[in-house]
Amino acid sequence: MQVVIHAGAHRTDEDRLVTCLRDNFEVLRARGTLVPAPESYRRPIRELFQTAQANALPEDARASVLSVTGADEVTARLVLSNHGFFGTPKMTVGSGRFYAAAEMRLAQMRRMFAGDGIELFLALRNPATFLPALLPDTPFATVADLLRGDDPMTLRWSETVARLRAAFPDMALTVWCNEDTPIIWGEVLRKMAGVEAEMPLVGEFALLSEIMTAPGLKRFHDYVASRPGLTEEQKRRVVAAFLDKFADETAIEQELDVPGWDAPLVDRLSALYDADIETIAAMDGVTFIAP
Repeated sequence: MQVVIHAGAHRTDEDRLVTCLRDNFEVLRARGTLVPAPESYRRPIRELFQTAQANALPEDARASVLSVTGADEVTARLVLSNHGFFGTPKMTVGSGRFYAAAEMRLAQMRRMFAGDGIELFLALRNPATFLPALLPDTPFATVADLLRGDDPMTLRWSETVARLRAAFPDMALTVWCNEDTPIIWGEVLRKMAGVEAEMPLVGEFALLSEIMTAPGLKRFHDYVASRPGLTEEQKRRVVAAFLDKFADETAIEQELDVPGWDAPLVDRLSALYDADIETIAAMDGVTFIAP
């Protein structure tokens, strides 16, 4: 069995990925892919993680997770999604890195699903918007408090990805930028579900409503509906063409109000993020989904 772990990051898709996949539950189940309700497994897995910190994982850990998810002998692919797999929001940053506990949590999952294949899916986000977005879910009042002395200019997602590749070189790793999600949504869904690129899915264009004007979105859906069988690449080109003409600029732009941060600092963080993404996209063993 292949076990798909969608580990966030925090404040990226806000469970919309797993929700959209569950909107396709029956058609995916017929193909051997099970997308269980997150509430069925998040707490049990968290409790198993807590047990593993003090003791060895119970021998029936895998069986207990399969039981609560409803997986059976015909399940070839199990999709588990939780932004908290690598820790709580306040644990997202520490010691100058993102998700310092990621290797430990993945090692626990490997032990839990010994003998199964594990694939990791992870969305990345510009630290300039990511760090402020974390605050409401932490006990900290400011980004400076959250960073606890770390310099945001030194934080690199490539460091996180490189750590995971070094610790688990045989684990399939797929990453993408949260900023690109509305454009690549369908491809992310299909890769996570393990289905062919041409398979239509309910909701594969759902996020376009966030960045496209209503008239443009209607024309887009009419256009796609009149052209069944479009390939992934063709769909991407159609999306890009409609966004060029009908993008909602007010929705795309984000205003930041972070004490101590000025526009030049945000611009530098964003430029560093762009360069960091280029580094990640070139890494061996990493599948990077780009527009």
